[in-house]
Amino acid sequence: MLQSDVPIPHEPISLDTLLETAIDASREAGALLLKYAGAGFHIEYKNPINLVTDADRAAEQCVIDRIKAHFPAHRFLAEERGRLEEEQSPYLWIIDPLDGTTNFAHGYPAYCVSIGLEYEGRCVLGAIFDPSRNELFTAIEHRGAQLNGRTIHVSDAMTLDSSLLVTGFAYDIRETPRNNLDHFAKFALKAQGLRRTGSAALDLCYVAAGRFDGFWEVRLNPWDMAAGSVIVREAGGRLTDFSGKDLSIYGQELVASNGQIHEAMLAVLNQETP
Repeated sequence: MLQSDVPIPHEPISLDTLLETAIDASREAGALLLKYAGAGFHIEYKNPINLVTDADRAAEQCVIDRIKAHFPAHRFLAEERGRLEEEQSPYLWIIDPLDGTTNFAHGYPAYCVSIGLEYEGRCVLGAIFDPSRNELFTAIEHRGAQLNGRTIHVSDAMTLDSSLLVTGFAYDIRETPRNNLDHFAKFALKAQGLRRTGSAALDLCYVAAGRFDGFWEVRLNPWDMAAGSVIVREAGGRLTDFSGKDLSIYGQELVASNGQIHEAMLAVLNQETP
């Protein structure tokens, strides 16, 4: 890239240009993950059940390098490296280079690269790439959501007993009483079916595409929610915390649904445990 091609810091940038960069970065990182999956990787443990691989770190560096090549003044918040605040910029890229690390480590093909972008504190676009299925979920604020370039929309399920729901469990499930097992038991008696995929970003995408009707989880991080929240919202879905307040990706509660079953989900989540 010529020096004249580098955007002037803080000058507004087309969301199409930003999304194109996110797509390129997600695809490049996804290809890298597939390469590691075939050739092998090293595993380290953050705690007895929370692991990280060298594939996570390589994919994260790949995404950051790709975006920095186009937008060197932008900021980053990434799962493995944390917050990179070298610059003051209204743009903050929020990255999970490998959402579903445990799945990846076991050879279970349910993982993805998730890239979201905040502008002045508001999530404005998301790109999530599932390299195992070659599925690319994207969205730009106020412009709808797509799967491989085709418009997607949330489901039209009206009741919990006709709904397929999905959830997840935090890595400290053995240590904290706030481990979601109580909510899981309640929904098991209300929904048509429950699933646990092991990738919050893909769960959000599947709500957006109508594959799941609702998703809830606790103890999430911003990189779990940033990109997927835009995709669900632009697909016509609803996102809140457990109290029904608009979702903040810096909170730790998430309810995402097609909107039709949202109040019923909140009612279950707020039931008193006997």
